[in-house]
Amino acid sequence: MKTTLTEENYLKALFHLADNENKVTVNELSKFLNVKMPSVNNMMKKFADKNWIIYETYKPIIVTDKGKREAALVVRKHRLTEMFLVKKMNFGWESVHEIAEQLEHVHSALFFDKMDEILEYPRIDPHGEPIPDKDGNIISQNLQKLTGCKVNEEVVFASVTLSDDAFLNYLTERKILLNTKLKIIKIEDFDKSITVEIDGKKEVLSKKATDKILVKR
Repeated sequence: MKTTLTEENYLKALFHLADNENKVTVNELSKFLNVKMPSVNNMMKKFADKNWIIYETYKPIIVTDKGKREAALVVRKHRLTEMFLVKKMNFGWESVHEIAEQLEHVHSALFFDKMDEILEYPRIDPHGEPIPDKDGNIISQNLQKLTGCKVNEEVVFASVTLSDDAFLNYLTERKILLNTKLKIIKIEDFDKSITVEIDGKKEVLSKKATDKILVKR
């Protein structure tokens, strides 16, 4: 039986929220999806019946291997669509999320496999996030938050976490795009904002921004 739009939104939320032990709480899901707790509980009971999760009242939800695969396949559709919109239709990286939200609910696997082929099998989306393959496997990136870097470190901007249009516009205006080289010049003790050097120019980034920027050495 095909998954519903609502089920796919829940699966995607589990993908984003599950910790290293594949655990997530009902409260976290409720806040992330802006859905009332009883509704989340009812959906999790359905997910447990499908063996996507292990669910016990008042305990964290555990996402099973089957659930992780189902969730990854929804994310695959979303990220492939974003890549297609940027690479083949010349959309800006800040303009593709909402369109991908709509197209990710198309059920034809063949449609997305063809999209993957046309794009020559990209491994990351326009925001630097890994694209699961058609079996739900995801590459390991070994990235860290810019927040965790030290003065004088030189890093490369590799990805953003749960990006929104406003944040992507913020980065675009400052010419901070994927693969941009950043040198850490100063970290403020007061608010942990970071001054970085980009192509000889200095830019001050708030902690809210640096928490969302993932880099590689």
